[in-house]
Amino acid sequence: MILNKNLILAENQAITATAISQNVIRWNETGVVPLEAGQIVRNIGSGTEVPLLIQVTQTFLTLTSLTITIETSDAADLTSSTVLASSGAIPLASLIAGFRPAFTRFVPDATMLDYFGLRFTVGGSNATAGKITAAVATQVNS
Repeated sequence: MILNKNLILAENQAITATAISQNVIRWNETGVVPLEAGQIVRNIGSGTEVPLLIQVTQTFLTLTSLTITIETSDAADLTSSTVLASSGAIPLASLIAGFRPAFTRFVPDATMLDYFGLRFTVGGSNATAGKITAAVATQVNS
């Protein structure tokens, strides 16, 4: 598995309350081609499967469950976002170091907006411990 620093969404991010990932990725971006007059448009690719690593790096304590959603929005803070995929509620007993949710890929489509990232929704009490690393990867090993 190869990770690119620019594609890391969460790096040992402490999840003690509901939050979005430390980083979001700009999916659609325009710019100027160096030494050219024309504009370029970056579109990472609708319909292309994107491997996603999501892994618990520190065991969670005290919450009831955690739901992880992949979201897209026109805003970098993921306000008014659209949910692309969801882990469903993951019970505390599963949230031990090394755990990876079942969904490890998503397929972007026409609903992709400018930004995408993750939202971590805590169920029950806020967590007193628990960290996650998440990133777009070249492939995700089981």
